[in-house]
Amino acid sequence: MTNRTFRGGLHPYDGKELSKDKPIKDIMPKSELLFPLSQHIGAPAVPIVEKGEHVLAGQMIAKAGGFVSAPIYASVSGTITTIEPRRVISGEMANCIVIENDGLYEEIAPLEKVDLASLTKQEIIERISLAGIVGMGGAGFPTHVKLSPKEPDKITYVIINCAECEPYLTSDYRRMIEEPDKIIGGLKIILQLFDNAKGIIAIEDNKPDCIEIIKKMVKEEPRIAVKSLKTKYPQGAERQLIYAVTKRAINSSMLPADAGCVVNNADTAVAVQQAVLFGKPLISRIVTVTGDAISSPSNFRVRMGMKMSELVEEAGGFSKQPEKLISGGPMMGISLFDLDVPIVKTSSALLCLSKDDVSKWEPSACINCGKCVEVCPGRIVPSRLADYSEHSNIEAFEKANGMECCECGCCSYICPAKRQLTQSIKSMRKMILANRKK
Repeated sequence: MTNRTFRGGLHPYDGKELSKDKPIKDIMPKSELLFPLSQHIGAPAVPIVEKGEHVLAGQMIAKAGGFVSAPIYASVSGTITTIEPRRVISGEMANCIVIENDGLYEEIAPLEKVDLASLTKQEIIERISLAGIVGMGGAGFPTHVKLSPKEPDKITYVIINCAECEPYLTSDYRRMIEEPDKIIGGLKIILQLFDNAKGIIAIEDNKPDCIEIIKKMVKEEPRIAVKSLKTKYPQGAERQLIYAVTKRAINSSMLPADAGCVVNNADTAVAVQQAVLFGKPLISRIVTVTGDAISSPSNFRVRMGMKMSELVEEAGGFSKQPEKLISGGPMMGISLFDLDVPIVKTSSALLCLSKDDVSKWEPSACINCGKCVEVCPGRIVPSRLADYSEHSNIEAFEKANGMECCECGCCSYICPAKRQLTQSIKSMRKMILANRKK
């Protein structure tokens, strides 16, 4: 058994058996598509198209709004019908470019394949930036910014996060089984940017088939190794992953680069490979559609902008009426009240559950059992921080290291009093970060 892990964490039911053996299936959108201008951390993209304009798949429709931003591309051919606020995954109204799909899927002329050795480091970064790639496993940080640290010579590890610790999600698993060459190819490209770095493909040990396949493929690669991680949630969280692989610790005031690391998701690595070698912009991703309320849990290659309601149709519809719909996984996903919201760059899954157990919980007073402290990977005291949040005590919250919370949900999951600890802490963190921006 591997000892590559971190303090805390837990082992929730993972539900991966529902979709792990379902090969990736390409599906096409049918109706209008929505492209929110904010699909990433940083400045929103800026539209460069107008109502009534005809566009092709792979055509840029919004340019980056700054250095920390990313352009957006049409994923189908069709007509721009409007640019207006529409409902998105968060439940908020956000400005969206709306395209009426013409069903032809005409594409712009593809770029010629390039020889990686012929590209300079700056040219690699420019191709990644132009393709609109962002982190596809988390918050959506623009990838070209992450790959441009102030001191690139101090980067000693490039880690590809293939842990996929979030319950129910199997999109990365299918990538590793079906397209491992693309993941490895993306890592090789990123390593071109960092002369002193080794590449690590980090996989939880509940995926021995993936570990075996990728180990065989990289056995002749002196700069790349596969590391098996202990299966535990949240093993794929950036701080926990870095510690498990390198034993280097970072906190909320640090970036991975401060510990000599760069971390990218498996899907992000594939997007880098496609962009740099073939000039392909980010217009699709793998999405797991699963849960006990779905007739046929599946892994789909989905065009950006496609509505989640269409994914349900492609998965055979509901086998039973769902009580809970989640974008993402059950631990860190976002609850949905409407499926007419678009797939965006950070959409990893649609989880449909027949029972909403959480809504039936009746929170009670803290019993001081300490279980939240035992499972917290951030080594903080969630019960106390939740109290500070509920009383709007910002000073005490910060003094108790509340900003070290990674919002993984372990404390809420384990709490016998059913207190919504993560939600309270997350609200306070959001308030503090907003105040700091002011």
